[in-house]
Amino acid sequence: MTSIHLQQEEFSLQIRNLGMTDYDSVWSKMKNYTQSRTTQSNDEVWFTEHHDIYTLGANGNHKHILNSGKIKILKVDRGGQVTYHGPGQIMMYVLFDLKKLNLNIRQLISALEQTIVNLMADYSIEAVRNPEAPGVYVNSKKIASVGLRISRGCSYHGLAFNHSVNLKPFQGINTCGFEKLDVTNLECLGVNEDKKIIKEKMVHYLERNINARHEI
Repeated sequence: MTSIHLQQEEFSLQIRNLGMTDYDSVWSKMKNYTQSRTTQSNDEVWFTEHHDIYTLGANGNHKHILNSGKIKILKVDRGGQVTYHGPGQIMMYVLFDLKKLNLNIRQLISALEQTIVNLMADYSIEAVRNPEAPGVYVNSKKIASVGLRISRGCSYHGLAFNHSVNLKPFQGINTCGFEKLDVTNLECLGVNEDKKIIKEKMVHYLERNINARHEI
């Protein structure tokens, strides 16, 4: 595990790179961190990639799982419906004290989405948000999903960005509860950028957007 400490005028972030992980393990650690943290605890961003898994949100409907095959299904406590996680998908988990940051959940979702919009613009790709269907889209295809949980005024879970993830498993579900929603990744858009650089850009833009209190 490597970590970087970034000092900013309004808040500081501890960045952790966890490598390839099992979803269950990281989910448990996020919950434990959130339940045990104090007002002095760090706000943290955890980067990871997961082994193949479908996750279904707290109010998710199993009807949106069409054909799971051999891929594990796990009901979790984030918002949203069903999605797929796998190698090549960058998970950006945000463990923030929203009260300390004077941030509400809508602002955090907006900041996460805008982070990907900004990132894609660096590669001359137009990406957009949809207030009625959280996430980020390129040519109507979803490239990033957002799902959060707020407990004790603090956030966990976060953003899934499709860097070079296999897109076939998305065909086994109605991604995010939408029938026939197409999904894409950065590689399919012709961008072959190192994940380390992508993560650095994501942190930079997230900090900037939170400081700006970007609203939809």
